Amino acid sequence: MAEVLAELAALEDPKARAVNERHGDDHGVNLGALRAVAKRLKTQQDLARELWATGDTAARLVALLICRPKAFERDELDTMLRESRTPKVHDWLVNYVVKKGPHAEALRVAWITDPDPVVASAGWALTVERVAKKPDGLDLDGLLDVIEAEMKDAPDRLQWGMNHCLAQIGISHPDRRARALEIGERLEVLKDYPTPPNCTSPYAPIWITEMVRRQQPA
Repeated sequence: MAEVLAELAALEDPKARAVNERHGDDHGVNLGALRAVAKRLKTQQDLARELWATGDTAARLVALLICRPKAFERDELDTMLRESRTPKVHDWLVNYVVKKGPHAEALRVAWITDPDPVVASAGWALTVERVAKKPDGLDLDGLLDVIEAEMKDAPDRLQWGMNHCLAQIGISHPDRRARALEIGERLEVLKDYPTPPNCTSPYAPIWITEMVRRQQPA
């Protein structure tokens, strides 16, 4: 572990840290270099747990890349998520570990109503996955009801998760598309979000319309 921490410290770049800090992340290691470290280490569950325990953001990102997702218990993942206060660690934990393990659905149900908006945003991220890939058993109208009532005033991370779910319902479920578009147009969440050229706006009506267009036969 000491060798990995020393290597990460040597990779620290003040310019990268400045960029990352603007997005709420407190590390200065280029993600390409960080992934190269993880690729060399390969899967090492014990080392992953040791790196996570340091609390260092770069070390935790490596830990998430070298861990064995199915080796974690549900309560352990819950604790890890609540410790993940930087956006990149939070996102990688949900997408690279929780989604690939056996506890994703139980945690989705538990997290989506959590009073902590950052924890709740993880529940919404897992719900997006269900909406797109395994919608059977989901109350899509109930989800739209919650989004309609709460998204406008939700904190940033939670609002982003709800908005993604709104867009995914509109994209994946033609029978709910009109309502999803109407909610997005009325709430105007992320309508003015700065979007780089050649990227799709996260504003749900534009997002839904563009993705549906791409699905149409040429």
